[in-house]
Amino acid sequence: MEKILSVLVDESGDFGEYEDKSPYYLVAMVFHDQNKDIYEDIKTLDRHIIELGFPIHAIHSGPIIRNESIYKDNYSDLDNRRALLNSLYNFTRKVAINYICPCIEKKGCKDSIQLNAKLSREIASNLLKHKDYLDTFEKIIVYYDNGQKTLTHILTSIFNTMFFNVEFRKVKPSDYKLFQVADLVCT
Repeated sequence: MEKILSVLVDESGDFGEYEDKSPYYLVAMVFHDQNKDIYEDIKTLDRHIIELGFPIHAIHSGPIIRNESIYKDNYSDLDNRRALLNSLYNFTRKVAINYICPCIEKKGCKDSIQLNAKLSREIASNLLKHKDYLDTFEKIIVYYDNGQKTLTHILTSIFNTMFFNVEFRKVKPSDYKLFQVADLVCT
């Protein structure tokens, strides 16, 4: 059986100028060996979501905490939102994954070129720390929603430089619980 690694990526921050309200740029990468079955864990999480009265949906940690989006109008009860967030957190702790979360401080970057370079170095440095592990896989599939084109370019450049058998797939957050885990890690 081919040994395949899924890398689910989410980000927090933007490529704009430094602002006090958004001083950092984070990139969460959740690693999952596809030979490790997580189907039962996903079923358990889905059951918890339904038991709490929520529809099966892409759990978005930030809006849960800030009482935004669907949580504001339809599910504003703090205890229910807290329980939903705890369900995703417990799933994250139990499921067979690893993750990294490269983070840079935007302060001191005078323009987007410096910001891109700083972020690229941080991502590459984090991946290099785990290269022995990553090299054990015959194929790496990177899942990203292409939410920020600059990050998409950085990821494709770094992964295709460091690894030989890489594939990129555009993801819909609602289709992958591990993408929702990446969102939780960023949050």
